[in-house]
Amino acid sequence: MQDFKVAIANCLKEKIEDLSLEEILGLIEIPPNKDMGDYAFPCFKLAKVFRKAPNMIASDLSETIEAKGDISKVMPMGGYVNFFVNKSQLANNVINDVLTQKDAYGHGKMGDGKTVVIDFSSPNIAKPFHIGHIRTTVIGNALYKIYDSQGYDTVRVNHLGDYGTQFGKLIVAFKLWGDKETVESNPIPELLKLYIRFHDEAEEKPEMEDEARAWFTKLENGDPEAKELWQWFRDESLKEFARVYDLLDIQFDSYNGESFYSDKMDTVIETIKEKGLLQESQGTNVVDLEAYNMPPALITKNDGSTLYMTRDLAAAVYRKNTYNFDKCIYVVGSQQALHFQQLFKVLELVGFEWAKDLIHVPFGMVALEEGTMSTRKGRVVFLEDVLKQAIEKTKETMLAKNPDAKNVDTIAKQVGVGAVVFQELSNSRIKDYTFSWERTLSFEGETGPYVQYTHARCCAVLRKANEEVTSDINYELLTNEDSVEVLKTIASFNKNIVSALNRNEPHIVTRFVLDLAQAFNKFYHDNPILVDDVEVRKARLALVAATRQTLENGLKLLGMHAPERM
Repeated sequence: MQDFKVAIANCLKEKIEDLSLEEILGLIEIPPNKDMGDYAFPCFKLAKVFRKAPNMIASDLSETIEAKGDISKVMPMGGYVNFFVNKSQLANNVINDVLTQKDAYGHGKMGDGKTVVIDFSSPNIAKPFHIGHIRTTVIGNALYKIYDSQGYDTVRVNHLGDYGTQFGKLIVAFKLWGDKETVESNPIPELLKLYIRFHDEAEEKPEMEDEARAWFTKLENGDPEAKELWQWFRDESLKEFARVYDLLDIQFDSYNGESFYSDKMDTVIETIKEKGLLQESQGTNVVDLEAYNMPPALITKNDGSTLYMTRDLAAAVYRKNTYNFDKCIYVVGSQQALHFQQLFKVLELVGFEWAKDLIHVPFGMVALEEGTMSTRKGRVVFLEDVLKQAIEKTKETMLAKNPDAKNVDTIAKQVGVGAVVFQELSNSRIKDYTFSWERTLSFEGETGPYVQYTHARCCAVLRKANEEVTSDINYELLTNEDSVEVLKTIASFNKNIVSALNRNEPHIVTRFVLDLAQAFNKFYHDNPILVDDVEVRKARLALVAATRQTLENGLKLLGMHAPERM
């Protein structure tokens, strides 16, 4: 699509030799008021160059820049040169681009030939897949779709928490109190009960912690009984997780969890040792990071067992060797920030030049209204329960409004799950928040169902019109304020996607689809579409079709469906 900002920058460049085209582009602003035009160029930076007051420079430039083609008017306003774009040209560009590109509208090629690995979700085996996991899961999935839309070869990794001392605890608990049939009937809740009981009993009998560590060491050393129990815990947990991923419509390219790297850690430890970085400290092996204002990175414990750090080091090396990534993104809570700083620094010190391509994408914590979640205390909200209740609430709302509604189950799933996903992506990921059933399941205001309903409204108008939508229209009929606001929003889609990608912030796309839905609903309210005037109807239907397509494309990037009826 023709970028009006670039066209304006080119006009200015002809008159300003002292600034590069990139510098001029960087200075162009959007005026605070629509009456002031579509774009504005500030002249303050030119005061020293031209030895004139900014308002005089703005006046001189406005007189010499000819309004033609994409630009309909140029005028000075204080120290700014303000530009008005050709509205019919805007309509022509946008409508043609969307109707031609369809599902690919908004997509780009900036990532062609590049690979991105995204590590997200990563629940712990034998523990609840709870509401606290939703952030990494939906943020990671949205980032996957955003990178994929811009041409990147994107690899989705679910780095399962399937290793560590907690498995020693679980083995001890199961051997003492467990029953195989009971666990298989309801795996995660039953394993959680055993885990909680272990912690309760271990407060009275601290020696149980030693027994748990001993069992984990056995597991690391390939003990058959330990390995068999661990594999069973893993298999049963994955069955439970699969139901949640199915509800969210999320897939992964790799489920290589921590255990996958158990035979790859020795090589990494040896490499660190060869570089002279491994030091002994109170029986443990560490990499000293004091020079970088960080505590030492613990590589192995005094009993020789490994830690998150060891496994993450091995995972990073494996991913580089396997995928040769240009970026490797870790979507993990902000409380792990120090861990990733240490991880990236150790890899850099070892001499891996690609350590600079590792990115931690942190996000804020989720708390419950009754307090912080704690697996050990059994205070959790299962994510599956949240999604199922959201679906049920949506179904009730739909049937109350229309008892004869069709495909209720399918639409309720799309809208209910979408409501939960949208809420997670509606704010900057770094913000902490308290999970609230009432807010999550509200379909009023700036919510996922509101955007989905706007898409369904577009579909209803197009169904009712029952005529072919074409770009062979009179574009002058789409130059009123309401139409232009919709068109300008649609035109900004790719820029918003690229901004979301550069900042690893899906909420930028969430904000975009909300803005588009709001702009369209104002247009819809104030501009009758199915009118008798054939030319007006054709033009407005083209705008409805372009809006519908863009909303669908935007919702897909967030990991949401775009129902045709609601």
